[in-house]
Amino acid sequence: MRCYWDEEDTWFYFEADAEGWVIRQVELKGPELIPITAASLPEWQGARDAGRLNEYDNRFGITAELPVSEWEGHDPDPLTFEEFEEVWGSARRRIAPRPG
Repeated sequence: MRCYWDEEDTWFYFEADAEGWVIRQVELKGPELIPITAASLPEWQGARDAGRLNEYDNRFGITAELPVSEWEGHDPDPLTFEEFEEVWGSARRRIAPRPG
């Protein structure tokens, strides 16, 4: 799903599990849609367990801390898996390009 927060001029893209917990999240800022977050909950948990949480947060950000069912004031647009994957892939390539 995706939703827009006009106060921050930011698009939020979410992939949630069956219980509504966000497992991947992308944030695109401004008219240029600059990726500022492309976080994965399993990666975040791995970084936490490895003692590299600050490094992960600084590079990729974090996912929402509440399940979708507890959000207020959001009217998200549904996305297909393919639509989310396209946004996710593009954001990850811009945030963390592979070494040449």
